[in-house]
Amino acid sequence: MRIKRPVLLAAALALSVAVAFTTWPPAPDHADIAYAPLSASQTFDLYLPEGPGPFPLVINIHGGGFWKGDKGMLSRKILDALRARRIAVATIDYRLTPEARFPAAIEDAKAAVRFLRANAARYRLDPERFVVFGQSAGGNLAALIGTTGNAAVFDNPALGNPGVSAHVNAVIDWYGVHDFLLMEEQARAQGCSPNHEAANSFESLYLGAPVRTVPDKVSATNPITYIDAADPPFLLQVGSEDCLVPVAQTTILADALRMAGVPVEVDQFEGTSHGDNSFWSPVFEGDANVERVADFAEAHLRKAR
Repeated sequence: MRIKRPVLLAAALALSVAVAFTTWPPAPDHADIAYAPLSASQTFDLYLPEGPGPFPLVINIHGGGFWKGDKGMLSRKILDALRARRIAVATIDYRLTPEARFPAAIEDAKAAVRFLRANAARYRLDPERFVVFGQSAGGNLAALIGTTGNAAVFDNPALGNPGVSAHVNAVIDWYGVHDFLLMEEQARAQGCSPNHEAANSFESLYLGAPVRTVPDKVSATNPITYIDAADPPFLLQVGSEDCLVPVAQTTILADALRMAGVPVEVDQFEGTSHGDNSFWSPVFEGDANVERVADFAEAHLRKAR
């Protein structure tokens, strides 16, 4: 679905997604909880609705090119919309480059899902109703959780709770990066100036080598590699002017999910760039999309009952 919006002031478009996300969330109900034992980065914050629970859960995974970012990058508008629907929200940190390279980030993300499921009673959560939500690099990790939730790949027993499922009921992926090998070509076709295959690109640093030299690793980072018909439903959202992660990165994932028979909904925001405030800010008519995201999560959490 293509979503149009009016032209915005250049100054408004210059607002930083990172600043907006990091300054909005309130104090969590549970802060800096360790979900694995190997790194100080393996922690999460948990926000609970009012009431006794047990609550369904949305797990937020921040972006930042696998290099930067933190669990404070959570939209207050989306947090409030989810909690108003009596949905809890966990937002996770994970090991970043250069502390640890692939597959550390996805192993951490799946370990967080396993920990939250194994400890659901302690935190008043419903272990049968989890949705994962990621942005940019976090979109890649969310999509990988969705397509490997019924497989042991990236389930590192050293991170705890071996044997506990990392399955989720749905995936929300905002402008995620999926196939590193196609990004240069896709960006040029979109009229952008790419830098995805250089030795100092986020993708190459994450893999520990230039993208073109490690095709097996690139395949392993790609959620499309693992898709099967048992995967949960996806909501994919992207801006039409995204030059950091080409729009076709979303398109190829959507096409692969459809071919496998996995339910997928796709929204493309016209005139919108990577991490643009249009996705969540009321100043940029984002209220409707906040409700869209929260409604999608609620619908699939309700189905899981």
